Amino acid sequence: MCFNEDYVNQFVFKQDELLSNSYDIFIRTETYKQIEQEIEELVAEIKELFTGNQELETLIGILKEMGGAFKLTKSGLSKISTGMKGLAKGNNIQHIPAGLDSYKPFIQSEKSVNWVAWQTQGYDFTELSDSCPFCTSHVADKKEIIKKVGQEYDKNTIKHLVAIIGVIECLGDYFSDEARSKLKTITTLKEGMQKEHEDFLVTVMTQIDNLIDKLERLKSLSGFQFKEGDKVAEKLPLYKLDLEFFSELQSDKTQKTIDPINASIDAIIDKAGQLQGKINQQRVEMQRVVEKHQKDINGFLAYAGYQYKVEIAGEAEKAQLKLRHVDHTQYLSGGNQHLSFGERNAFAIVLFMYECLSKKPDLTILDDPISSFDKNKKYAILEMLFRRDADSCLKNKTVLMFTHDVEPIIDTIKSLYHKFNNQTYASFLKLAGGQISECNIEKGDIQTFTKICISAFESKKDDIIKLIYMRRRHEIADNKGNAYQVISNLLHKRKRAIDSREPKDSNEHHPEMDAHKFKCGCDEISVLLKNFSYSDILNRITDIEAMKLLYRAATNGYEKLQVFRLLELDVDSSVIQKFINETYHIENEFICQLDPAKFDMIPEYVIAECDKIISALCC
Repeated sequence: MCFNEDYVNQFVFKQDELLSNSYDIFIRTETYKQIEQEIEELVAEIKELFTGNQELETLIGILKEMGGAFKLTKSGLSKISTGMKGLAKGNNIQHIPAGLDSYKPFIQSEKSVNWVAWQTQGYDFTELSDSCPFCTSHVADKKEIIKKVGQEYDKNTIKHLVAIIGVIECLGDYFSDEARSKLKTITTLKEGMQKEHEDFLVTVMTQIDNLIDKLERLKSLSGFQFKEGDKVAEKLPLYKLDLEFFSELQSDKTQKTIDPINASIDAIIDKAGQLQGKINQQRVEMQRVVEKHQKDINGFLAYAGYQYKVEIAGEAEKAQLKLRHVDHTQYLSGGNQHLSFGERNAFAIVLFMYECLSKKPDLTILDDPISSFDKNKKYAILEMLFRRDADSCLKNKTVLMFTHDVEPIIDTIKSLYHKFNNQTYASFLKLAGGQISECNIEKGDIQTFTKICISAFESKKDDIIKLIYMRRRHEIADNKGNAYQVISNLLHKRKRAIDSREPKDSNEHHPEMDAHKFKCGCDEISVLLKNFSYSDILNRITDIEAMKLLYRAATNGYEKLQVFRLLELDVDSSVIQKFINETYHIENEFICQLDPAKFDMIPEYVIAECDKIISALCC
């Protein structure tokens, strides 16, 4: 599973719930599923009656079809339901209007719907000629009769009439003799239905709807159908089907169909005590996981500074994860329109974690999930994802997280590695020349910049590179003493050193550096840089060819940029210039960082631009 923008757009912040399928993700734990399976085994007998029982499935299907044809409203039957549309004007298939007897074979054929459509479409062309639009024979004296077909018959009405007659015929043996007779009368009326006919259909449809509801509840019988406090032994008998209360459906065939169902309910009643116990266990487990998830997510939101809470609302499988602001009681719809970009990302990554816990992927990928957050929120997310019980977070799972941010590396590899059970491994990836290189990041690789500078002093790097590291070390320590003044003057290519610590004169110039202070600065540098000579270094820095050689000899982008800046070349792009300047001066965002000489964090495009300028200089 992969957390990225596509995931957020597809699954998170839905209209009715924060995360699609909240029930499966937040409630159906392994324990819950085990109890659910045990309940399924107790009610298996009744469910098996519906499995592969073609006759019963057909009955339910036809009952639903008739229920759809005659929709019930508070005032009776819906006038726009297909059954009412078909029967409202009577059965004009059986009772053919006067003058249209010659069309009887077509009207009463199995293809009557298609014939009516064909006939009425042809009438639109009769105004073009006195000839028949179908056979071209003379029909001037028959136009009124042809027109009457379209007036008396409508394709959709005929279609609805044929359909409802077919459904009633399919259900024929399931109706009582009296109901079947009345329905026959209603479907063959000449002038359409009267109130007594509609009242009878309301009675039939009410019983059909109730029977469908009972059959569907039995087909999906589970612990959720029993409310908290219900006594199963008292509720189960209510599931039995008593035809005494389905008078219009009292027939031998209906009785034969429901007898096995009632027998299976009796068998479950004998196991009511076991079922009651499992349902109680299911409720306890559901309550436990709901409270746990709410506590965990709301704790994260509070620690991260978000003014929102979540609640898992709704009964059983209808449970949904809802969002509300701490100052309000109403749930928010979705979340996209209320949450900031950062808030949406924080929510989304946590919700993604819960879906991973539910689906158990072999590999979880987090595509730069936290780079945009401030320090506290970053760690709150890491804490939520990796620092709780293994069954409540991504600990002990295989997770690959990509990030542009070094701070999570510092936390998990160095500063708080013991809190992450020493399970975190990190690598630095760099794309250059179309190839990705990988360099493992060990705990010792995360250093203070002072330590990085000391390592540079002790290396075989060029003296100019060492001086650059030395200058930055003094800047970080806010040490603008004699050594810093000497290095700064040298890197600014000044033959005569000035002292930036002294006030400027009337011409806005700092005075020349005191000779004694200058010597002390040079002596301090010589402690780390043997045989240091201000004039020798100055001659090299002001020699363009020497600096070009030094640029090309540099083995990493960081040091190339330091040398490039010393060349003081014009850079057309203000973006590139800003990057070079910021890399050259103090970059103290973190107490610790990766050694830029080992982990080359300068983007390839920046170095490419510098290379281009250097190449142009050579010409």
